[in-house]
Amino acid sequence: MDARDVTRQQVEDFLYFEAELLDNWQLDDWAKLLTDDACYYVPPNDVPDGDPKDTLFLIADDIHRLKSRVKRLKSRHAHAENPRSNTRRFISNVRIVGVEDNLIHVRANFIVYRFRRYEKIRTYVGHYEYVLALQDGQFKIKQRKAVLDSEELASLGSVSILL
Repeated sequence: MDARDVTRQQVEDFLYFEAELLDNWQLDDWAKLLTDDACYYVPPNDVPDGDPKDTLFLIADDIHRLKSRVKRLKSRHAHAENPRSNTRRFISNVRIVGVEDNLIHVRANFIVYRFRRYEKIRTYVGHYEYVLALQDGQFKIKQRKAVLDSEELASLGSVSILL
């Protein structure tokens, strides 16, 4: 499969599959969707187009930090997620916004509901910016950026889950 032949529906199905893995806390399977140089960003809401090299991001993980995050989230020692949160993700308005070589640039809107015992329901709203790589006919996540729409983060509490 050539990246220029990829359809929105194929990308949408992949994003739904990713959401299902995250909602079901299948973090090891989710990590298999990443490229060897993957990164995950949650930029600050006042500089959503900033660069993590010179802007303080909420999350700016390279592949090593991502693997550590997955390991920590699965651990009983991750107090922010023990017991783990229940989440439900809704993804919409999926668009392919560019293709170069084997890379597909994608934007999509999201809502993530986070349910945790003794806490109020947290609602995270924003958009994703993905760079998907085609490897052996399969999508792999090279970059995953979750841009929150919230004007302030205090009401959202800690962002201990993968958005």
